[in-house]
Amino acid sequence: MHEPNRLAIMSALAAAVEGLSFSELKDVCNLTDGNLNRHLKALEDDDIIAQHKEATDGKRPRTTITMTPAGRKRFVKYLATLEEVLAQAAASVKAPAAVNPAWRPSRA
Repeated sequence: MHEPNRLAIMSALAAAVEGLSFSELKDVCNLTDGNLNRHLKALEDDDIIAQHKEATDGKRPRTTITMTPAGRKRFVKYLATLEEVLAQAAASVKAPAAVNPAWRPSRA
């Protein structure tokens, strides 16, 4: 989920309890059809999202993407972990660890 496009997909789906159509999700995440399909396939293979296809009036079937219950739990856990990491990073920036006075940056 940490890949930026997958995080965008999960964030959009988290806000849309009833799911989003493929087109809506593509627009919200600013992805191409192929790129979105690739990410959805990976998320679906991990049982994080589900795709539901509905027949329409002679046009393409309408695909609605929803987060699975297991996917929602994993996303909430991911966000909690991310919050912890960010809090630790913020704390270390506010109170930096002691710097070794002999340390010098490399000249690379």
